[in-house]
Amino acid sequence: MLIEIKVPILAESVPDATLLEWSKNLGDSVERGESLIDLETDKVTLEITAPETGILKEILKNEGDLVLENDILAILDTESSGTVPSNEERPKSDALEVESPPVQPLKLGPAARKLAEENNVTLSEIQASGNKGRITKADVLEHLNKTHEQNEKEVFSVAAPVQARPVQKDTSRIEERVPMSRLRRKTSERLLIAQKENALLSTFNEVNMRPIMDMRTQFKDEFEKRHGVKLGFMSFFVKAVVEALKKFPIVNAAVDGDDIIYHGYFDVGVAVGSERGLVVPVLRDVDKLSLSEIERRIRDFGERARDGKLTIDELTGGTFTISNGGVYGSLLSTPIINTPQSAILGMHKIQERPVASNGEVVIQPMMYLALTYDHRIIDGRDAVQYLDTIRCTLEEPERLLLAI
Repeated sequence: MLIEIKVPILAESVPDATLLEWSKNLGDSVERGESLIDLETDKVTLEITAPETGILKEILKNEGDLVLENDILAILDTESSGTVPSNEERPKSDALEVESPPVQPLKLGPAARKLAEENNVTLSEIQASGNKGRITKADVLEHLNKTHEQNEKEVFSVAAPVQARPVQKDTSRIEERVPMSRLRRKTSERLLIAQKENALLSTFNEVNMRPIMDMRTQFKDEFEKRHGVKLGFMSFFVKAVVEALKKFPIVNAAVDGDDIIYHGYFDVGVAVGSERGLVVPVLRDVDKLSLSEIERRIRDFGERARDGKLTIDELTGGTFTISNGGVYGSLLSTPIINTPQSAILGMHKIQERPVASNGEVVIQPMMYLALTYDHRIIDGRDAVQYLDTIRCTLEEPERLLLAI
């Protein structure tokens, strides 16, 4: 039975995708659920797996191709066994031939093969590091670099006149040009658009984290035992953000041409760093979630962001965003809004500092907060009061229970 491997349904805001490197070659056996190729979109990388066990009979799209949803990528034969035979069958000879052991073909993807062909590289000389002896593009690049260094050594070892000083080439200043990933390019475009088309302004405040830290210390063990997840800071911030948005709905709004769209719901995006770049999965209807549900979903987002398993729907939408540069040690920054949203909250590193309290100087764990907002629709007064509301809620977490 022949099965078509197709591009899955993409979100409305994602019109196409770019093919990355195939992890299987033509004629390879594949198991059900085994990875075949990744698709890179503007928002996330999608993994395409084999729907059934079989033989990869045809590969119709190559690395770097731009594909649309429902495009056919490959054909899987679920009834064949072994490998797909060559298009040209050798004629059988009447003469007795001595059979030689079969030579295992080298496995490499289109990008690696193209690079090797362009540089006239003998594949057998390349040391493979990929899965099941697969030659990757990085393996070819490493082989080329080693060959280049060896050639330089041979050139500089040629005998020269005694009075001449040998020429030394500085090999420590190495440069490598690599193309931006599609996700990185799209992120760059959005950041430039956000700065160009919005009247961005930032306001700052600081919050004493002592009350939240004391609460976590007192209840963290019982909380984890009851809910199966650790009690972090982010859930408190998400809750504080939502309570402040209820009081200042303009911060939860967006600009659409000459109109302002007021959202009657609270979908908060949480910026998560990954190897592929920054992604912002969205907590839907977060006002209806408990602290434990928020913590559980954020942990799940973080794990799947590292593995590239987030879906397009999870990265689409959002009415407000929280960015936590403090996990990387940032003391203060001015985050850029995630368009078409109108505001973003920046969390930062908790640092003990001397502060004045009741006429005395005391040491407290303090955190700077930054709110970047679109000044076209959000007045400075609303922005300052919104940020101060978050501060008050965090310094008096009882407000979350009393909804005040």
